[in-house]
Amino acid sequence: MKLETKLREYRAKTGMRQDELAAKVGVRRETIGNLENGRYNPSLRLAMDIAAVFGCTVEELFRFTD
Repeated sequence: MKLETKLREYRAKTGMRQDELAAKVGVRRETIGNLENGRYNPSLRLAMDIAAVFGCTVEELFRFTD
């Protein structure tokens, strides 16, 4: 299974930079970049924190594909 994310799209809609999002959820900017490029699977806590920043559900941001 592969994790797909709409994180970059949500960030672009709000004009938020990777480092700004990282600061809001308590991770490094590199973590956000790795999430957006599919090189990192977030913990449930991190996924929920990111969703809360954008006012959406985890399922709207992340999904697994076959």
